[in-house]
Amino acid sequence: MTAQNIAIIAGLLLILIFFNLFIRIYNKLIALKNNYEKAFRNIDVILMQRADEVPELVKVASKFMEHETAMLTNLTKLRTDFLNAKTVEEKIENANEFSKSMKNLFAVSENYPTLSSNSNFLELQKRVSQMEDKIADRREFFNDSVNLYNVGIQEFPNFILAKLIGYKTQGLFDVTPEEKKYDGIQF
Repeated sequence: MTAQNIAIIAGLLLILIFFNLFIRIYNKLIALKNNYEKAFRNIDVILMQRADEVPELVKVASKFMEHETAMLTNLTKLRTDFLNAKTVEEKIENANEFSKSMKNLFAVSENYPTLSSNSNFLELQKRVSQMEDKIADRREFFNDSVNLYNVGIQEFPNFILAKLIGYKTQGLFDVTPEEKKYDGIQF
């Protein structure tokens, strides 16, 4: 075997190794992107269920709290805004506002004993609370997926290919300051 043949074989091996590395990085980036998108879609399903149940909650609550129409109107508007949101960021922002308004509704309901004891309202309130727990779990999973994605597209040599195919870091599903606020148990 001549030196020229060895150089050709070595060159071909390097090309195969580089091509294999390229394919592995590309597949990893695709998997990370699909995982974070799937994680948000899982949140989206629960947010949609919650948005679908709000009209029922509003209907029951409105019979008891007619002077609280601004709050109920806001919940209906937030539901519409959620359904019309186009980006992940818009949906996240709307979901945070929606959670805040739901907490306000439940707080106001405590001032209306008849409403608080109404079985329809209690069942809806329980259902929404269960959905909020699911949303919290899925938010955590989403943030884990986004974190893995962001790290994956920023690692060397992944970031080179990530830039070429237009991947950008994604934002986490943050908890708003209102959600962090705790006023203690009210009696």
